[in-house]
Amino acid sequence: MSEPVQTPQTFPTRIFSGIQPSGGLTLGNYLGALKRFAQKQDEGIETIYCLVDMHAITVWQEPAKLRQQTREAAAGFLASGIDPARSILFNQSQVSAHAELAWIFNTVARMGWMGRMTQWKDKTAGKNAEAASLGLFAYPALMAADILAYKATHVPVGEDQKQHIELTRDIAMKFNNDYGVNFFPITEPVIEGAATRVMSLRDGTKKMSKSDPSDQSRINLTDDADTIAKKFRKAKTDSEPLPDSLEGLKDRPDARNLVNIYAALADMTAEAVVAEYAGAQFGSFKPALADLAVAKLSPITTRMSEFMQDPAEIDRILGEGAARADAIARPIMDEVYDIVGMIRSRQI
Repeated sequence: MSEPVQTPQTFPTRIFSGIQPSGGLTLGNYLGALKRFAQKQDEGIETIYCLVDMHAITVWQEPAKLRQQTREAAAGFLASGIDPARSILFNQSQVSAHAELAWIFNTVARMGWMGRMTQWKDKTAGKNAEAASLGLFAYPALMAADILAYKATHVPVGEDQKQHIELTRDIAMKFNNDYGVNFFPITEPVIEGAATRVMSLRDGTKKMSKSDPSDQSRINLTDDADTIAKKFRKAKTDSEPLPDSLEGLKDRPDARNLVNIYAALADMTAEAVVAEYAGAQFGSFKPALADLAVAKLSPITTRMSEFMQDPAEIDRILGEGAARADAIARPIMDEVYDIVGMIRSRQI
């Protein structure tokens, strides 16, 4: 094994993040990801956003539905404020460097690392793990490739995805050490905001999810104003009024979830929300939250519908984004092949 190069390499700040197009976008996707993605564009940092359709097929996807969901997710990004002129927006399968680098990382990552991934354990718990796809087991290596194909330095994630960024860091460090280079950055997770993890409206201890069988558990970005309002008014709470400090919400997950959602939608801190509504009953707080959510989300729903009426335009935007992404990833991938000792006598 070669000795690591001691001269440090400076990596320009670059943000990468992706969302699976495996179902409708929710309020959790908006507050935990899309809203923050749009804000990052104003910070003068290069931003790359990807619809990870290759991750989606680690479990069976009906092809026509996958195409539809990929376009809908793209519409959600655009409607939430992602500007394809300021950010790169594309679907993963259009840039071959993701799959190519994933294979290299499959040889770098260790089986034990993959087996310890919480999501693998969760998805195969109580089931026959041998019946799961190899892709489902190995997809963290593809996730690392998604990030490092662009030498991304920062990835906005929720708390539940932090383990995958830690694995990405492990893979980057092992690659650098194995080949005696300082080639890949040690990516940092970016976890911020009042509602980085939005919880179910029916159970404040569980993450809001598009896979929950109850539609009442989530706010979909395609819900109309009446549906949004009704869901918030029926959201699970308790009988106690709102306290005057966050400490008073410590053992009240449903209440804390609604406070966090209000704070994120209003661009306030959770502390400020509690101070404003101290002593209020949920009979008055939930309608206020519903009105705020409708005001913030209805324009997004409308804009998404407009985009979905022109799928060719969505495909054009994704194609242009893929070309820009490939222009970054291809030279990096070529250097990877050179580092690992592969002969590249022609352009592939």
